[in-house]
Amino acid sequence: MVDFTLPEELSTEFTDLIPYQRAVVDRYLSEGSLVNYALALESAKLWAIFNANSEMEVLEMLADFPLTPFMQVEINQLTSFNTAEAAPAFSLN
Repeated sequence: MVDFTLPEELSTEFTDLIPYQRAVVDRYLSEGSLVNYALALESAKLWAIFNANSEMEVLEMLADFPLTPFMQVEINQLTSFNTAEAAPAFSLN
């Protein structure tokens, strides 16, 4: 799990990169390399859970995120991760 701390003030340079960040997030989510991505703007925090075999692999993925250089980053290896299963899809029939 990666714990990001956003900068105190979001510069124009930072906000201009948000669409590119979102594109990388979407790609990693679709590949299964990224499991969860959560933002708490009020707290200036962002959390991401990666599916990786090593810290080096996580660092390589973080290098693809255009906003990583603007944030403080802390990597924590999770011992376990539990989540509720998604609800079944609603049928219109």
